[in-house]
Amino acid sequence: MKNIISNTYSRKFRGISTFESEAESIYFLLPFKFHSISIDREVLVNEIGDYLIVPQGTAKAIVHREIDFSSNLYRDLVANFFISPTPVPELLNVISTRYRTKKKSLGSFTSLHIFVVTLRCNHSCHYCQVSRAAESKSEFDISYKDLDAGINHMFLSPSEELTVEFQGGEPLLAFDKVRYAVERIQLLNEDFKKEISYVICTNSTILNDEILLFCKNYNILISTSLDGPAFIHNANRFKSGRASYDLVIEGIDRTRQALGHDKVSALMTTTALSLKYPKEIIDNYVENGFGNIFLRPISPYGFALKNQKKNHYQTAEFLDFYKQGLEHILNLNAQGVFFKEDYTSIILQKILTPFTENYVDLQSPTGLVSSVIVFNYDGFVYASDESRMLAEIKDYTFQLGHVTQPYEELFLGDKAKQILNNGVAECLAGCSDCAFLTYCGADPVLHYATQNDMQGHRAFSIFCKKNMEIIRYLFEMLDIRKGYVESTFQSWIHKPAA
Repeated sequence: MKNIISNTYSRKFRGISTFESEAESIYFLLPFKFHSISIDREVLVNEIGDYLIVPQGTAKAIVHREIDFSSNLYRDLVANFFISPTPVPELLNVISTRYRTKKKSLGSFTSLHIFVVTLRCNHSCHYCQVSRAAESKSEFDISYKDLDAGINHMFLSPSEELTVEFQGGEPLLAFDKVRYAVERIQLLNEDFKKEISYVICTNSTILNDEILLFCKNYNILISTSLDGPAFIHNANRFKSGRASYDLVIEGIDRTRQALGHDKVSALMTTTALSLKYPKEIIDNYVENGFGNIFLRPISPYGFALKNQKKNHYQTAEFLDFYKQGLEHILNLNAQGVFFKEDYTSIILQKILTPFTENYVDLQSPTGLVSSVIVFNYDGFVYASDESRMLAEIKDYTFQLGHVTQPYEELFLGDKAKQILNNGVAECLAGCSDCAFLTYCGADPVLHYATQNDMQGHRAFSIFCKKNMEIIRYLFEMLDIRKGYVESTFQSWIHKPAA
């Protein structure tokens, strides 16, 4: 027995040839996740957003090392960094570079600075998310002192590209503050030399020659609200004295004549009334010369929650509205009309390219503070536009402090750190193991508003329910309607809307 043992087991190292046949049957798993997109298909997604749509059960076969080395699937899995023939992938530096590209926005920190110059407004929109003030109440305008302090904070941002957005209320009711802010920013930027762009978010009903000339001189973009045909827009966005739809269309036309066709964009809000008319809303945008639309659900913040009959609906109802709208948009493109859906385009850029857009809701770590900041009319500073909406109903959870405080206290203080710590999707339960993590983000404000918890519970999250179904639906379309749908989607992310 002793001799048998000694002959069978040796302390000597065996030659490499002993292991060659065994090594050929081994591959190493790289991090990836998977999700079912239909009864018989699933999508595999790795850490940098590469994907493969494969038959159901493929993920299990990969894990159990059942993939045929001579198959095209094996080659696709290696080429797209799902598996590796070596313990450490030979192109690890490529993987790391692409991951850094996905997180590029973190390097610049806060780039979008929103100034709420007034709460005064000349509309009574039933889905308004803030407590609007009467047109005559100038005490709801931001002070010049607070404007100066906010502008000073903005220039402390390390970002070389800054976007200044003026909001309200109706910011043009405080046009003197808008003018002052732009002129002061331009003066200070002679030293800072940053690339600055301006946006005024307005209902377009009080635009005049003076305002438009100012916008032309400083290359200011106009963002307005258009909810669709007159019967929808007028019902959603009430204005006493005259139909608001006629006024906004006049404002859009006037802006295009003064500034150029591409200097005005529109944003719609989906109310309960809107749900029945996705095609009519989209056709109205086409008729009014727009090349894109953002099919946006109503936000569950502030005073928008008070009118449940007009504003409340289930996420499933919105998803039906979105899918009908997207199908109609694809049909328009098939007829030769270039038109795109903006939210879809943002997600598609994450899926189909190595890059990503700095859309706050779909960032991880969250874009709150790190991408956007809000200087409110009263001088208080918030982590996002939605954050200040909560403050209008006396919830100051996301209030960072007052604009008179030092930059470090506002942007790097304990409250900012708390928000950011709760906004890293890679560390959140239900997100960390989700196949769609790379394409999604974290939204501490929405989860706090709906679940009283910045992290939220994914099983009951309207954020997750909406995004997971939209992303799954897009993958299903890419799979079963490959050629035309993918070429249309590619055109959306490589060609700007007209």
